[in-house]
Amino acid sequence: MNSSSGEKRVLFLCTHNSARSQMAEGLLRHLGGPGLKVHSAGTVATQVRPEAIKVMQEVGIDISHHTSKTLDDFVNEPFDYVITVCDSANESCPFFPNVLNRWHWSIDDPALLKGVEVERLHAFRKARDELGSRIEEQLLPAIRSS
Repeated sequence: MNSSSGEKRVLFLCTHNSARSQMAEGLLRHLGGPGLKVHSAGTVATQVRPEAIKVMQEVGIDISHHTSKTLDDFVNEPFDYVITVCDSANESCPFFPNVLNRWHWSIDDPALLKGVEVERLHAFRKARDELGSRIEEQLLPAIRSS
């Protein structure tokens, strides 16, 4: 499924493509190194949450240039992995005809937390760290062994 250059293609999906999928995209680009083509999208496009940008900057990853995109832009593209990172996107995810592996990671939505900034940032950090762990412990070993 990968391109003739041998790169692996990964798409992260979430409802609004504003936090979890954006952070996962940034993390995989950072952790995966060359040979990966990473995208993220949502069932609807919104904007990247400032809290997501801030907590990613804390670990040295800049996602401030990311934009929110819809999955319609990617549904017919070939991917080695399509990973939904929220239950809503998993339930409404269309069939991707050119995907080798479809995974689902249920990550709590940090954007749902209302409250003071310190509480919101804690929720975004928790989501970031969980995504980072799953990428390092599950996705990267799978990619490297294929």
